[in-house]
Amino acid sequence: MGTREPFTVDVTGGVLGGWICGSGLPVLLLHGGPGLSYEYLGELGEELGADFQVAAYQQRGLAPSTAEGPFTIAQAIADAMSVFAALGWERALVVGHSWGGQLALRLAAAHPQRLLGVLAVDPLGIVGDGGMAAFEAELLARTPKKDRERARELDERAMSGHGTSEDGLESLRLVWPAYFADPEKAPLMPPVRMSVPAYSGIINEVTSAGADEVATQLAASEVPCGVLAGAGSPMPWGQAARATVDLTERAVLTVVPAAGHFPWLEVPGCVRENLRRLIE
Repeated sequence: MGTREPFTVDVTGGVLGGWICGSGLPVLLLHGGPGLSYEYLGELGEELGADFQVAAYQQRGLAPSTAEGPFTIAQAIADAMSVFAALGWERALVVGHSWGGQLALRLAAAHPQRLLGVLAVDPLGIVGDGGMAAFEAELLARTPKKDRERARELDERAMSGHGTSEDGLESLRLVWPAYFADPEKAPLMPPVRMSVPAYSGIINEVTSAGADEVATQLAASEVPCGVLAGAGSPMPWGQAARATVDLTERAVLTVVPAAGHFPWLEVPGCVRENLRRLIE
């Protein structure tokens, strides 16, 4: 993949920090959460960096980016386009995971002229609440009964913006195995950090009404869109992903049978393969 070169981008409230590596068509890699640190995408960056020039950055809320808001979807879109400008990219591919997948789809709706294509990996959808309510219910249902109430309590604190980052990470540790197709074989949770203000601010926008305009824009977009879902993911891909893909004839859904919410960890190479198909 080559050496990762750090970069910074001036934005409202400070800077965004990230890295770039590889060669080939440019790919912007967007992490999930929201409010999580972007280090967990390291293996996916290596997978894509074999064929593409890949850039990833920390969304605002955590170092090496500004800790300051606003923590809104509109600002997240503006920040992504600031990274495009700073890297000198006229057009690029965008790959996003989970919340980052929804952000990638929103970029396709808002700035179609700047995107070569979008691959959303096990994303929150565009239609309605994006599948958030069903996702949270399934995640808790998969979590051992003794941990469910504690995980729910901690997540509700974070949603309200009153919890601490330690609360949020404890909740994530409790439900971590439930993200995988086979929870008993789930890898250890990587070292991640969390910004509760970034999480609560954006999640509350995702789950509120108002996605109709974005859905209309995406339906009119000419950007090729792929949605890659894990068949064993707690994300309701049959609902959220299909409803999103059905918005446009330029979109296709691929389901990876042996994968959960992090398909590149369970089926290495599947994201890179699907990105290749998208550009072909």
